[in-house]
Amino acid sequence: MSNPQQLRYSKEHEWLSAAEEGVSKIGITEHAANALGDVVFVQLPEVGATVTAGETCGELESTKSVSDLYSPVDGEVTEINEDVVSDPSLVNTAPFEGGWLFKVKVSGEPDDLLTADEYTAFTG
Repeated sequence: MSNPQQLRYSKEHEWLSAAEEGVSKIGITEHAANALGDVVFVQLPEVGATVTAGETCGELESTKSVSDLYSPVDGEVTEINEDVVSDPSLVNTAPFEGGWLFKVKVSGEPDDLLTADEYTAFTG
């Protein structure tokens, strides 16, 4: 399992892309997707909602359990991935590509996000 170097990671197993015009993508890591098992339902924050770093903003339901989704940053949700809502299995098959969950206009980034190497060590 390889974690893309360009992303930052939370200890709750979410990833954050570099901001493009102040907006970043958020998803869950391959490690989290594997631990969850087959994702069958996603509940994402609504567009326009404010999310807070480290706080719950949605849920992922799998064949094994229901898990909270945490935001790795403060900001406003600008878009949700409708493809994942329609086909939650994308979280398992492409967690870093088509399985991203939502985009957020970042207003504050915590200083405890991990690099890919730090996250790999954390999950090792």
